[in-house]
Amino acid sequence: MPAIPLPFVISLLLAILLVRMLVQGHATRQPAVIFLAACTLLMTTVGLRWTFDLDFIRFLQPIVASLLPPIAWLCFSHLRRPATAPRAVHLLPVGLVALLSALWHHWQSPIDLVLALLYFGYGFALIRQARAGPDSLEAARLSDAACARRASLAAGWLIAGSGVIDLLIAADFNVYQGSHAASIVGIANLLTLPLVAYTIVLIGGSVPDEGDDGSPRAVVASEIERDAANEAPTASEDDHQVIQALDAIMRDKQLFRDPDLTLTRLSRRLGVPARAVSGAVNRVLGRNVSQAVNDYRIKEASRLLLETDLAITAIMFECGFQTKSNFNREFARMTGTTPSGYRRSGGVAISPEEPQPGTG
Repeated sequence: MPAIPLPFVISLLLAILLVRMLVQGHATRQPAVIFLAACTLLMTTVGLRWTFDLDFIRFLQPIVASLLPPIAWLCFSHLRRPATAPRAVHLLPVGLVALLSALWHHWQSPIDLVLALLYFGYGFALIRQARAGPDSLEAARLSDAACARRASLAAGWLIAGSGVIDLLIAADFNVYQGSHAASIVGIANLLTLPLVAYTIVLIGGSVPDEGDDGSPRAVVASEIERDAANEAPTASEDDHQVIQALDAIMRDKQLFRDPDLTLTRLSRRLGVPARAVSGAVNRVLGRNVSQAVNDYRIKEASRLLLETDLAITAIMFECGFQTKSNFNREFARMTGTTPSGYRRSGGVAISPEEPQPGTG
C-alpha cells in the first residue's frame, strides 16, 4: 500500500479545519480563514515539492511562505483599533519575493534571507503587540483578552522561529548547494504550521459579531484622550470621572453580563476613547479593563451563589463568563476560594473584593 507523504496528511487535516470554519460562517473569522487557507496551500506545495520537484512548485513555494507572516499579523491586528496603513501595504514584501522567485534561474538571489527578515519583522511585531497588555486588543472579548495576548505572543515566537529556519536554508545553499533545503523546510513547516494555525483559529473565536453595537459613537473632550495618550502614572480628575461612569453603567445597565463585551464596545457605550478607558482603569484601579469588568462579574456571581440555588455553571454564564477555567481563576483571584467553596462557607469566611470607583 503506497504511503501518503506527511505534508499531504497535515494539509488534509488543515483543509478539514478550514471547511469546518467555512461551514460555521462567522464573518469575524475571515482573517483566520484566509490564514488557514494559506497554511493548507503551503503544506500542499511542500508535499508536491518533496514528491515531484516541479519548477512551478519551486517558484510557488516561497511566495506562499511569504504570505503567512502578513496574514498572521492581520489576524491579530483585527483585534486592534483600525490601522491607518492600508492592508495592501502588506503585499509589498510578497511581491518582492515573487519577483526574486521568478528570477531564480537567472540570478540566485538571497530569497531565503528576505524570507527570514520578513518572518523576523512580523514575528517580533506580534511579540511587541502582546507585551502591550490585554487592553491593546480592543476588539477581543474581555473574557478572552488574556488568551488572545498569549496567542499573539506564541504566534510571534513561532513566526520568528521560522525566520531562523530560513537562515538555515540560506546557509545550506551557501555551504551544501541547497541539498538539505527541502528537508529543512518540510520539517520546520510540519513542526510549526499546525501550532500557528491552531493559534490563529483561537483568535478567530475571540472576536464577537458586531451587531447593532458596532457603529461609532461620539467621544468626550480631547483633554481625556490627551491624558490617556500621555500615560501619566498619577490619576487625574478626568480618570476618576471615567471610572465613575464605568461604575454607573456596570451597576445600572449590568453591561458585564454581556459575554461578547469588548473594550471597543465598552468605550462606545461610555462615549470615551478606548485608550482613555484603559488608562483610567489602570491608573485609578490598578487593573486592566478585563480584570475590572470581571470584578463586577464575580461580585454578581458571589451574590447568586448565596441567594439562589442556581447551578454554578448557570451562574457562570449568567454573569458573562464563557469558560469554567476563566470563571474559577477570576473567582479565586477575588475571593481566594472556589465558587463551590464560597457557597459552602456561606460567604462569611471570605468576601469578594468590590470595585470602588475613584479609589486606587
